[in-house]
Amino acid sequence: MAKLKVTQHKSAIGGRQSQRDTLRSLGLKRTNDVVVQDDRPEIRGMINAVRHLVTVEEVD
Repeated sequence: MAKLKVTQHKSAIGGRQSQRDTLRSLGLKRTNDVVVQDDRPEIRGMINAVRHLVTVEEVD
């Protein structure tokens, strides 16, 4: 299964609570945090909700 490397590059300060909760669900706590997640529709949806705060790369 493909993996996604998700990096938080902007702060969640000033964002909505749902966006902060989504970042926590992805495993991101602060800027420049990096997590590797499975490429699943649920994860893609969470990334889409906070796409202005994160960058995504595909990893093999």
